[in-house]
Amino acid sequence: MNDTARALGASRTLWDLVSRRADLTPDRPVLLQDDRALSFGELRNRAERVAAGLHDLGVRPGTVVAWQLPTRIETALLSFALARLGAVQTPVIPFYRDREVAFALRESKAEYFAVPGEWRGYDHTEMARRLGAKGIIEAYDRLPDGAPSVLPPPPAEGTSVRWIYWTSGTTSSPKGVLHTDRSLIAGGSCLAHALRPSASDIGSIAFPYAHIGGPDYMVMLLLYGFPAVMFEQFALPDALEGYRRHGVTMAGGSTAFYSMFLAEQRKQPGVPVIPSLRLLAGGGAPKPPEVYHAVVREMGVQLTHGYGMTEVPMITMGAPDDSVDNLATTEGRPPEEMEIRIVDGEVRLKGEAVCRGYLDPSQTAEAFDEEGFLRTGDLGRLTDTGHLVLTGRLKDVIIRKGENISAKEIEDLLHRHPGVGDVAVIGLPDAERGELVCAVVEAAEQPSGASGASGASGASGASGASGASGAQELTLDAVTSYLRAEGLSTHKLPERLEVVDALPRGETLRKVLKYKLRERFSGHSGTVK
Repeated sequence: MNDTARALGASRTLWDLVSRRADLTPDRPVLLQDDRALSFGELRNRAERVAAGLHDLGVRPGTVVAWQLPTRIETALLSFALARLGAVQTPVIPFYRDREVAFALRESKAEYFAVPGEWRGYDHTEMARRLGAKGIIEAYDRLPDGAPSVLPPPPAEGTSVRWIYWTSGTTSSPKGVLHTDRSLIAGGSCLAHALRPSASDIGSIAFPYAHIGGPDYMVMLLLYGFPAVMFEQFALPDALEGYRRHGVTMAGGSTAFYSMFLAEQRKQPGVPVIPSLRLLAGGGAPKPPEVYHAVVREMGVQLTHGYGMTEVPMITMGAPDDSVDNLATTEGRPPEEMEIRIVDGEVRLKGEAVCRGYLDPSQTAEAFDEEGFLRTGDLGRLTDTGHLVLTGRLKDVIIRKGENISAKEIEDLLHRHPGVGDVAVIGLPDAERGELVCAVVEAAEQPSGASGASGASGASGASGASGASGAQELTLDAVTSYLRAEGLSTHKLPERLEVVDALPRGETLRKVLKYKLRERFSGHSGTVK
């Protein structure tokens, strides 16, 4: 991290960080979208006017404001306006509907709710009214506006809770996660420190800005003074034009994003899918080593992957100059400010980037140990070089006849199988074994003209695999034979195989929702040894 970025990283609040960057490089762009550009100076000045408009509506320091908005320049302006006021803001992913939104509004006690009106064929304003939301504000392309002279002084400290984020939904019950300005600045600093961007880079925000990665990425832009392209809707190949037109050098999001870029690259091997691209980076979901090697080999760019969660936006991150082995098989190293302990195999964390807990005090008490370390629920180990290797989730440890089996170990091996597009390994209740190992796979797409079987021989007929290309390779016998050849111990071999058209995923970073697979296949007779 250069001296300027290090000094900015000590900013007391997010608004302090915005103001200091605007003083340094007022005319340099920070956000690009379609044909629009917003400079660092305009970010500060326009956000102050929006803050004044919100103040005219009754928003004050400490007022709870929920917003459910797409990835747009206006969304960033609204969020920083709320940071200027010292309001408590609770971002809600724009794809969420009545159940999740009602939960967020109720639990946060939101006094205002900003929505985009009708967006992508769905009327968010009508939903807000249906749910009895207070203070509905339509904030898609028009924002409240006022004279900054009415504003109170900006927040003087960044250690009060001013952010309520919601866990991403890989479990069925969301939690309200409490963050401060300083915890978000610390998380973004970790990301920036590892990726080492320069002022000449051009980044990209292709994931929902309402995700914890939104402020994480914005902090990096503010620390290093470079812009990012915002994508209101990320879909390939349509979004490629935006990447190419703006000359994006750093792209990514999560493992699912890497795979989508790879799929586009494979349409024209040897022709760079984004000529200006030098780095793919992301986190939020496991990265199989084979994905790393495929990106480097086929796209000709570096891939750095990290480890973060809603509770701690950035924990570790791979650095571009790490060794190939570390980039492929680890989640990178933590910054000096992040303390990692491995307790009985579980990763536990302490540092400024760690959240203050949850809205529900009982959940907070359960999440932190007696020394103040956050229990992540992730299993891992630290290497001699300080790199973190994740080996699975506590809930993903399958206990078969008293033996612990890591789902991730099996998933990493199956990702190498040419017939597997994606895979999730889960444990299912079994009267004899306690749990049995079930592999749920998406068949890999085959090159144009390749013949496919009419069904998945050996897989459950209820799995929806009929007609999937490459399905002829995905029988239980073939999969277990492959895993034996890869050296997997016999007691870890899957006893059941399900081939599906698509694994269920969350709408943010496209994480696989394993709880939905367990619900679907528990008590359902599939292909079992």
